[in-house]
Amino acid sequence: MTEIMIKNVNLPNGETIFYRERLGGTKNVLLVHGNMNSSKHWDVVLENMDPKYKLYAIDQRGFGLSSYQNPIYSIKELADDIDHFTKAIGLKDFSIVGWSMGGTVCMQYVANNPDVCDKMILLASGSTRGHPLYESDENRMPDLNRRVETYAQTKREKAKVITTEHAYATRNRELLRMINDAVIYTKNKPDPERYEEYIDDILTQRNYAEIVHALNTFNISRTFNGLIEGTGEAEKIKIPTLVLLGDRDLVITRQMNEEILEDIGENASFVQLKDCGHSPLIDDSEQLLQVMSEFLDR
Repeated sequence: MTEIMIKNVNLPNGETIFYRERLGGTKNVLLVHGNMNSSKHWDVVLENMDPKYKLYAIDQRGFGLSSYQNPIYSIKELADDIDHFTKAIGLKDFSIVGWSMGGTVCMQYVANNPDVCDKMILLASGSTRGHPLYESDENRMPDLNRRVETYAQTKREKAKVITTEHAYATRNRELLRMINDAVIYTKNKPDPERYEEYIDDILTQRNYAEIVHALNTFNISRTFNGLIEGTGEAEKIKIPTLVLLGDRDLVITRQMNEEILEDIGENASFVQLKDCGHSPLIDDSEQLLQVMSEFLDR
């Protein structure tokens, strides 16, 4: 039976980070979750990935059980947390996997620490050029001519931010379920018990608007992304990188995926996950784990 321990560690920046550690295994892999979830959402991987892997899954600042003493407004701050965390637990010789927003955190972390990780997997990841947020029109649809620019504007965005934060504040489980069914679980859904646990987990988030703002203002390419000039840091990513995207994903566009491949360049390879949406863990975990393992074992 898979044995998973929940542990915590204090970082030098005053945050307490909780994480799941799967016992056994020798090939170290760190799993970094996305927006609106935590390490809990990696449960399918923790339960089913080959036992030769030593798995760690972190609750990022403001998610899950981890603290949120200091608000974050950039992806770099979360990447710095990963750096503090790996040093605090003495994690070395590891590969890193980032899902959705977690992918942008991993890219920033690897760019900041180019010689630390062995390999990187980006699962349905936000782009090297961020994930844009637009003002809503009268039909509550994104107005592509009006890009949100500031955190104050982000807090006022109605269709995405105000709606989601209100669901959090009122603990509106049915609305959160509707959001997930509309854009995440468009093929398969978690079994009922697991789904309830996922919604419990979603409700732990304390930084939704900050994360949306951080993604909107993220750009490590050398290209102007419509809002800010890029830092060019993606060129520092020299480790083998596998980019994964489901062919049914409604969160990450094909353009965002192509931007990652273009900006990381020859060190990145791409595999499309067949008949999968934004959560291949639920849509086809067997396919996902096979592709991940093949890459990590090369």
